[in-house]
Amino acid sequence: MAFEELLEDPVIQKYLHELVGPKGMPVAAAPPDGEVTDEELAEELGLELNDVRRALFILYENDLATYRRLRDEDSGWLTYLWTFQYEKIPEQLQEEMHRLLDGLEERREYERENEFYLCEHCGIRFEFGEAMEFGFECPECGNQVETMENTRLVTAMESRIDELRDELNADVDVEA
Repeated sequence: MAFEELLEDPVIQKYLHELVGPKGMPVAAAPPDGEVTDEELAEELGLELNDVRRALFILYENDLATYRRLRDEDSGWLTYLWTFQYEKIPEQLQEEMHRLLDGLEERREYERENEFYLCEHCGIRFEFGEAMEFGFECPECGNQVETMENTRLVTAMESRIDELRDELNADVDVEA
């Protein structure tokens, strides 16, 4: 996928926005061809230098930008020349989706394997053991805690797990 096509994809735009935030989005959304300094980017985009540097560092941490250092022989100052590398974004999104899938499957099992109680007044949820320790009374308000049905939550998780598996062309979960 070409650089420009990547940036037109709303999923990729959302991913970049999640990484760099609203202040860094102009940096992430308009990467120049070739090398550029942080000062040049700040001036070109009309942004604060610190916001540009923060966005560049986040992109660097996520393997979406690299830099090359040059030392000015007269002053000794270092200049960083940045290059954007967005070719890795689809692979990183897929890895993120796999992490999400694993987390959802783990959470679904936790929800299935535990019995929960809820204080309707405070909205605090307790596992069975916690509820028993408190004598099935909320430690915040003293009200009785009631058995909480989490079937809808588990069903919603299963639905999202199925969607993610379809998107990732992952094997069917044998525990579902």
